Amino acid sequence: MKKLFLVMTLLQVFTICNAEKKEFKSPDGRLLVVVSDENGSPSYSVNYNGILFLKPSPLGLRTNIGDFSHNMYFSGDVKTSAIDETYQLRNIKQSKVHYTATEAVCSFMQQGKRIFDVVFRISNKDVAFKYKIFSQGETHSCVVQEEVTGFVLPEGTTTFLCPQSKPMGGFARTSPSYETPYTVDDALGKNGWGEGYTFPCLFKNGNKGWVLISETGVNGSYCGSRLLGKTDGLYTIGFPQTGECNGNGTVAPGVALPGETPWRTITVGETLAPIVETTVPFDVLSPLYDASKEYVYGGGSWSWIIGMDGSTVYDEQIRYIDFSAAMKFQSVLIDALWDTQIGRDKIAKLAQYAASKGVALYLWYNSNGYWNDAPQSPRGFMDNAIARRKEMKWMQSIGIRGIKVDFFGGDKQHTMQLYEDILADANEYGLLVVFHGCTLPRGWEKMYPNFASAEAVLASENLHFSQGSCDNEAFNACLHPFIRNTVGSMDFGGSALNKYYNANNAPRGSRRVTSDVFALATAVLFQSPVQHFALAPNNLTDAPSWAIDFMKQVPTTWDEVRYIDGYPGKYIILARRHADKWYIAGVNAQKETLNVKVHLPMISAGESVQIYTDNLQLEGSTKQVKMNKKQEVQLSIPCNGGVLIVK
Repeated sequence: MKKLFLVMTLLQVFTICNAEKKEFKSPDGRLLVVVSDENGSPSYSVNYNGILFLKPSPLGLRTNIGDFSHNMYFSGDVKTSAIDETYQLRNIKQSKVHYTATEAVCSFMQQGKRIFDVVFRISNKDVAFKYKIFSQGETHSCVVQEEVTGFVLPEGTTTFLCPQSKPMGGFARTSPSYETPYTVDDALGKNGWGEGYTFPCLFKNGNKGWVLISETGVNGSYCGSRLLGKTDGLYTIGFPQTGECNGNGTVAPGVALPGETPWRTITVGETLAPIVETTVPFDVLSPLYDASKEYVYGGGSWSWIIGMDGSTVYDEQIRYIDFSAAMKFQSVLIDALWDTQIGRDKIAKLAQYAASKGVALYLWYNSNGYWNDAPQSPRGFMDNAIARRKEMKWMQSIGIRGIKVDFFGGDKQHTMQLYEDILADANEYGLLVVFHGCTLPRGWEKMYPNFASAEAVLASENLHFSQGSCDNEAFNACLHPFIRNTVGSMDFGGSALNKYYNANNAPRGSRRVTSDVFALATAVLFQSPVQHFALAPNNLTDAPSWAIDFMKQVPTTWDEVRYIDGYPGKYIILARRHADKWYIAGVNAQKETLNVKVHLPMISAGESVQIYTDNLQLEGSTKQVKMNKKQEVQLSIPCNGGVLIVK
């Protein structure tokens, strides 16, 4: 026995010293992943078109049943296969996706035992990978104490990152909720405010290209993660902070064996087009259950963003239902305190009245249990299965379309399970779900067919609360299409046409500094299948008729997206298609007017288009023009202004 152990040990040492490297390419051969077991430490690197985008980066796990980051080596032949799939999703940026990739399954051993596989999917612009962890003898469960998974960026890379906030801070101790400002064009080697960064994370590889790092496929069987900044260009996976959820719950996920981790995703490109257009958060996933019905998306209104808590009263909601009907919207969101300021009986009457107008209702709920101090009601329903299902059955009986659930406590595994439980129960009762004050959605549009959208961003409420947020509105709008919104639907609640954020549109409180064309453009730029816009009934008479007419017909679901031009934090121009109609939208955050010529191959020469533009005073106008033979348009977008072209 001792001789056998000695032989096995020597064999392992010999295997580790003679490191292996495996290379895997994308279907077009341009994206290359190299996996190694050098010195017994698994690693991978990413090259695109011969350019190094990720240097050799660590792989591995530390668990309560063993340290699986060192003394590891390849096992036998790597299994490779070609992935060629087509799927359809109405609620993401591209309704029909043809996904092709090379799948490579790399098995790693330790002391003669198969510990885990790293499953890679390499498409023409994306790399995704996850761990599949195996049972060890009679051990069929483990706690993943740490992922050593890392991403090593080359020297000279700059960062576009959103720092993770410390737990139990902010309003009513509700952080973290992915609502912190981005830093742009920053240097490597930082760690945010000391707690790392929220996904997704964007990097610029000098003048060679771009990298977007995120994760997808997170459900109740794991926790949500963040990115921790280290030295020498290294960023590693970080688990939730101990203080999240009022300190309750573990930060380390438990996994039944055999079991899998979520996917880590890397999108690379020489331009920003692959970043903006990627569908990798959905490509590698499958639905977890069938939709209980055909869900209805669309635009809507909500009184709270302009009128705050005082607007959640019966008569004002009647007015907003009439307004949504006049705007040809599909819904009205009734926000916090409806249970006390309107009451359940009158909510049922509102739902009946709305249905008579061709409009449906969403109801706001507090997620709250023990994890923060947010006082807004209704409370005590969404965190308890018995109360939640009873409440959802009542909503189903009166024709409520969906719920907006707010104030979650963090990213620990049990909170991910709560998200999943709310979604699964809501589907049983035919309800769409919007999350607010929440984590990033990680492929949830495909995993949960009734998931509509999530906030996870400094959204429109901050425009009401702070003039500083209004002053930075264009800057942030030029970030989201490149970062937050490219990986998942974003419940922003914007496109305000009021000059001031109050019910009388009077000169007090926060003042909007962006133009009306800007407001229309963000209705296209910000992707979410359910959009509750920050419009108000007074806009029917005090906003330009061309602006109201556009908002009456702007879609909220899209069949295709194309990046046109832009730079994070400076400007963005992109195109979205709904059926056979194209919408090209742009906004500018730079102090100087943006003058740029763009090529629009989706519009044929000689075709008439409607174009919405701003002058230097941010006064908007619209006219019809014909596309020239070169299919080019010269655009001029002033600071805080926008442009729209509709075919």
